Amino acid sequence: MKINKAGVRTAKPSALSPVTTVAKDLKTFEGAAAYSRDAKSDLFLLGTTSFFGEDTFYEKANVRNDRFIGLVHRVAKEDPDWLLAFLPWLRGTANIRTASVVAAVEAAKVMAQAGQPGAEVGAARRVIRETLHRPDEAAEALAYYLTTYGKKIPNPIRRGIADVVVRTYTERSFIKWDSDRAAVRMADVIELTHPKPGRTLSSRVRNSNQSLLFKYIVDSRHRPTVVPHELSVLKSREMLLATEDKLSFINGISDDPERVAGVLSSAGMTWEQVSSWGAFTGKTWEALIPTMGYMALLRNLRNFQDKGVSDKVLKQVAMRIGDQTEVLNSRQLPYRFLAAHLAATHPVWALSLDSALQYSTANIPALGGRTLVLVDTSGSMTSGGLSANSKITPMMAGALFGVALASKGENVDLYGFADYAFPQEVRRNAGVLRTVEAFCRRSGEAGHGTQIAASVKQTYAGHDRVVIVTDMQTFGSGYNFYGGDVGSQVPANVPVYAFNMQGYAPAMLETGSTRHELGGLTDHTFRMIPLIEAGTTAGWPWEENQ
Repeated sequence: MKINKAGVRTAKPSALSPVTTVAKDLKTFEGAAAYSRDAKSDLFLLGTTSFFGEDTFYEKANVRNDRFIGLVHRVAKEDPDWLLAFLPWLRGTANIRTASVVAAVEAAKVMAQAGQPGAEVGAARRVIRETLHRPDEAAEALAYYLTTYGKKIPNPIRRGIADVVVRTYTERSFIKWDSDRAAVRMADVIELTHPKPGRTLSSRVRNSNQSLLFKYIVDSRHRPTVVPHELSVLKSREMLLATEDKLSFINGISDDPERVAGVLSSAGMTWEQVSSWGAFTGKTWEALIPTMGYMALLRNLRNFQDKGVSDKVLKQVAMRIGDQTEVLNSRQLPYRFLAAHLAATHPVWALSLDSALQYSTANIPALGGRTLVLVDTSGSMTSGGLSANSKITPMMAGALFGVALASKGENVDLYGFADYAFPQEVRRNAGVLRTVEAFCRRSGEAGHGTQIAASVKQTYAGHDRVVIVTDMQTFGSGYNFYGGDVGSQVPANVPVYAFNMQGYAPAMLETGSTRHELGGLTDHTFRMIPLIEAGTTAGWPWEENQ
């Protein structure tokens, strides 16, 4: 008895997911018949899977960027309220930064031109204000507009950026984020957007210190300027930078980490800025570690172990890395933990990184019954990183999700596939990261093609659901060892979930009551699976708690 088991439910006919195909009118990049989606579905998948300005296997950056911007423009005209919900979620929960900034500027431009009334401050101003998070993003948004459209900035965009400036510009953020390597500096943003210091939508009271800060930022951009004594953090920084041998000073007090933390904190200095003072020793790292944020720790595990940081401090770092609250507050994309695991080999990190990954993929459900999981290992998934600076390929990120799903499920068969499928054992006590590493070492074992229909046919054996992690660019019949539509390889009442890793326009699967497309570089859309299988039509991820 493989299918007719108590407790296992298939999706009801009315259970739908929000990503929707509309017609069988495309070809995949490898020539197979494919489906087009509606604009919001395309934008959601492209936005959640891509880094703006980066090439992928099948699309150059300029083509991908143009497609992304075109989709933003279309949706901004057709459904601005949807964008006003999607973009803050994309920047916040999904933690996709550059694409969010670009989309907010492009959406605001279209909304401003269309005169969209929006909410109380105007949709165009609001989409900027609610999407941009970090202080440097105000400058990035402005730089993007200036280089793309010129100096005539629409008032709603100017005011939205000014709102971000008032909310995020502080002495500490000025020290951390202002850079002479940037084309648009914080002073330029202030001069071009004219923010009202301290005056937010919730408070009309002028902040005198912020007024002084804004004036100092602008003045110091053009000439040597005395730091006002009211700006105590900048004053402390000025004194610290005047120290003749700053790194020797830090090393000299390294046995007192609390004092180091106090000195650096009072001056608003980060470890990145201290690193410009000279080469770090293990003692330097030990002095700086208490001041470092979670992401900084994660990126420097290799430095800690190679520079001779003591075992005691390494264990303290490991405890922070594996702390659930720290992980959730950091909002790291799950693949960051795989990157850290591959870079840092000291055994002290293994358990903490695996725990951190488990916390960062908490939305991946523990599925009952039998589940078939297929992870694409084809050439298009293994050629190049997710970004120019990343060594993590789409296949690696896909394997991470596939192994995490397999490790939680009741009865899961995990396969990699390219020209054909190969099984991957998942031992629950082996750890997700070690299993992902073992899986990735098998890249190329099944060739380099993308035979999705054939691989599903080869591996499906009465499972209760099928999850395919892929870029969807299945090969056409001219190359296929076995032709056929992907969805037709599984009985119509069995749910098939295609998890899209690259956001290309051609979709291999026609969506419907038992055929669903998910996507993204986070685990959030996996929450749709149990909703769908409970017979509930799943909304967009940001709608679940509304």
